[in-house]
Amino acid sequence: MPARSHRRPLALAAAVATAAALGATALASTTATAAEVPLTGYELTWGIKQSYRTYVTGFAAGTFTATDGASQAAGNGAFTFTEGAGSYDSTAHTVDLGFKGSLKIESQLHGFAIALTDVRFDTTAAEITADVTKGGTTTDDVPLADVTVTRAMTDMATTLTKQAADVFGSASYAGAAGDPLTVVQKTVSQSPSPTATPSGSPSATPTTSASPSPSTSASASATPSASASASASASESASPSATATEALAGGDIVDGTLGWGVKQSFRSYVVDGVAKGKITVSGGASQAADNGAFTFVEATGEYDTDADSLSASFAGAVNFKGHEENGEYGLGLTLTGLEVSLDGGSGALTADVTSLGKTSKDVQLADLEADTADLTAKSDVITLTDVTATLTAAGAEAFGGFYPAGAELDPIDVSVALTDDAELPGAGSGSTGGSGSTGGGSGTTGSTTGGTGSTTGGISGGLASTGSDVPVAALGTAAAVTVAAGAGVVFALRRRRTEA
Repeated sequence: MPARSHRRPLALAAAVATAAALGATALASTTATAAEVPLTGYELTWGIKQSYRTYVTGFAAGTFTATDGASQAAGNGAFTFTEGAGSYDSTAHTVDLGFKGSLKIESQLHGFAIALTDVRFDTTAAEITADVTKGGTTTDDVPLADVTVTRAMTDMATTLTKQAADVFGSASYAGAAGDPLTVVQKTVSQSPSPTATPSGSPSATPTTSASPSPSTSASASATPSASASASASASESASPSATATEALAGGDIVDGTLGWGVKQSFRSYVVDGVAKGKITVSGGASQAADNGAFTFVEATGEYDTDADSLSASFAGAVNFKGHEENGEYGLGLTLTGLEVSLDGGSGALTADVTSLGKTSKDVQLADLEADTADLTAKSDVITLTDVTATLTAAGAEAFGGFYPAGAELDPIDVSVALTDDAELPGAGSGSTGGSGSTGGGSGTTGSTTGGTGSTTGGISGGLASTGSDVPVAALGTAAAVTVAAGAGVVFALRRRRTEA
């Protein structure tokens, strides 16, 4: 077995479970000077990163092709490489295996083609490697992920490397959680191996909790208000104030604010990811500092506290731009005319959606579910915090299938004033007020890094570029907008113009 110079001296604390597969006969024939014993019949299953697979087949309109013994699970699932062979070191209790199979990752839209072959798993280095081919050039033994090796070798947590970030085209992948890794023996030649039945192996390490779900973790971490639970408790326990008379049981909304971040991972993708773009708010909307959530203002509509219902429309717009090339943007999306409707704690969030000059009105982006069905006014203000927003089927089409229907978006906060004298809470956590932009370009409101530029490097440069220095292949945080048409919504991604 060829030596690999990039191995790191990480020893396992306990014997790997595959040692059991050797059996007493194999151990008896092993001498002190020949500790390595051959292993065969293993399979390795790893999905790289779920959000990356979704990006390739959705946003990039690309394909995965598994051949030569490799396969992919249904539903754009994980990849399995077969006929794993190598050796077990009975002295160091380590395993080194190479697997059969080839995986091609291609997108004509984003102009990249990647091939992974000779996938290897080494418990001494605690990593996954592969030979990576791009543009006719192959780099051997590229470390793609560090592995938290467990005794059972099932559902092992993985962390993507800087080299993987280069391969898959997103700098944000470096250090990010990859999909879990499982290595099991499927063909047993001597005696049954405990690893062939992983469900029965008692791993002390809760590795399954490390299985990544970028869009969920991003959404969970995106809750904008640190005082949300206290505010929710206050709204639930509040009783009508002395000024909230029967006359306020129903009527017109005179003012109000809506706090919503769309989705934290999408904001990060636009500003900090490969889109290298910017976010601009206008029409009275504002954005919290550090690429935070948005606040929409000047609510109008109606409410009925007896029926526990309200319908409120908000002023303000937010625009997302990215993938600039020769002065043109491949991503140009504007949300405006946001409206929240609630009835008995359930409802909908709609918006007018404009993408690259095409507008669709009243698109229902999310189903809403409040913690309480009661709409109670306090000091002539109805306040709801951390209302769950779940992507609808129409919303999923609007996002080009990148986010599946049922995905959790950022939660929303709603405050509406029932009288002219009512005082609304602060306009969102860290709100900047007015208009401006986040990211590259001019104008600043909570400015963060943006603009154009290359994030490529490592394996023969960026593996997914459009012929310029602006890579558009990878989605580091699981958020994107792709070509979509349906439910009256078009989020178009303009194809790059090819040179004559």
